[in-house]
Amino acid sequence: MTSILIVTDAWRPQLNGVVRSLECTARELRAIGVRVEILSPLEFPTIPCPTYPEIRLSLTYRGAVQRRMAELECEHLHIATEGPLGLLAAASARRLGMPYTTSYHTRFPEYLEARWPVPVGWSYAWLRRFHNAGSGCMVATGSLKQDLDGRGFRNLMPWSRGVQADLFRPMEGSVLPADLPRPIFINVGRVSIEKNITAFLDLDLPGSKVVIGDGPQLASLRRNYPEVHFTGEKSGEDLATHCASADVFVFPSLTDTFGLVLLEALACGVPVAAFPVMGPRDVIGESGAGVLSEDLRQAALDALLIPKERCRARALEFSWASCARQFLVNALAAQATHKASQAPLVA
Repeated sequence: MTSILIVTDAWRPQLNGVVRSLECTARELRAIGVRVEILSPLEFPTIPCPTYPEIRLSLTYRGAVQRRMAELECEHLHIATEGPLGLLAAASARRLGMPYTTSYHTRFPEYLEARWPVPVGWSYAWLRRFHNAGSGCMVATGSLKQDLDGRGFRNLMPWSRGVQADLFRPMEGSVLPADLPRPIFINVGRVSIEKNITAFLDLDLPGSKVVIGDGPQLASLRRNYPEVHFTGEKSGEDLATHCASADVFVFPSLTDTFGLVLLEALACGVPVAAFPVMGPRDVIGESGAGVLSEDLRQAALDALLIPKERCRARALEFSWASCARQFLVNALAAQATHKASQAPLVA
């Protein structure tokens, strides 16, 4: 039986795209007979991450991580994040001569620049060294691959995303307050500065605006935009019913590498309005399931005319089963490359 150890600094109780991607991929891999183990902060003492208190940073050392890796006895190692566990796992793998892949989920250089005066070039130089040290780096979209290629990242591997189409689906009626005027424009995600939510909230749109999610900006945005309906964090069926209650999903982010919420909205039959940037470009493509424009207001208005059926059809082109197969192919390819590099030369 093929066995894979996934090391991640992002895990439950966090609710974000990285956690959902890993959970869904692991579930589908197990369904086809792959043994998947997860090494996460749940196994170690943690402290809250500065400015992201819901993210817990592991307090441990290389020896402890290396022992846990040995106990789990997996053939392949995948390091999903560049946090404390990811760094220690990479150091352990190099010490053991073990092949490993990584994945690039988050544009941390842009996130850091939005908060502190850290030059983007410095952050990318550090990330490049981290990811290039492995046997391959998995990326979700063609746009991201092209961007990282241009920054000197090597051995980039495709690993797309999927959607739980049985959960996120068109539904009759609405769970939103009945007094909210239509049309309803919705946004779902972490309520924080890098998501550029104010670009949505400042739009002059008819009807109502709804924001679903939690984060450090929530309190201030509630004060500054009293006319907007903020629901707080939602998940599972509750999130799906809220998404399906909207008329247009407005995605103002300029820094997401993919945006799982885009697929979830489309699966609910809700068209997308977004800027023509990485993530939305790849998810919407030429499908006509959304409108991408530098004029986000006009994009939101034009998206009202898109049929629900077109949105749902585009979402169904993405599946977690296909995503898991891509992941497995990448892991096996990395193993084969490593073995070939270790084989003795024959005169």
